[in-house]
Amino acid sequence: MQTCQVQIVMPAHVNGTNRLFGGQLMEWIDVTAAVEARRHALSDVTLAAVDALEFIAPVHLNDTVLIIAHVTWTGHTSLEVRVETYVEHLNQCRQLVNRAYLVFVAVNADGKPQPVPQHNARPAVPHST
Repeated sequence: MQTCQVQIVMPAHVNGTNRLFGGQLMEWIDVTAAVEARRHALSDVTLAAVDALEFIAPVHLNDTVLIIAHVTWTGHTSLEVRVETYVEHLNQCRQLVNRAYLVFVAVNADGKPQPVPQHNARPAVPHST
């Protein structure tokens, strides 16, 4: 499974150089990853850690941003979600602009950790050359 979010970068999202605020992108990443984690855990989740968050290229005013999240690993009560963010150009080409790994813990109604279903890694699909 994967969860996607699409945004168009608006004036309120950018700094004085018309580049997307890093914090704005981090918010979008957090929400998208949390939805993916909740879908997998079948419960509420809480963010435990951001293992890595790498800004690869800038995002500009009026860019279309595509955020894709998928579970990459599960423990007993925790799960890791990889999030890749792309700028999707008008010619439909995508450019990777950010990669992040977030760890969530599944919680029950009392806010206590609860087990998560195990992640079944999908086999890699060979690419044609």
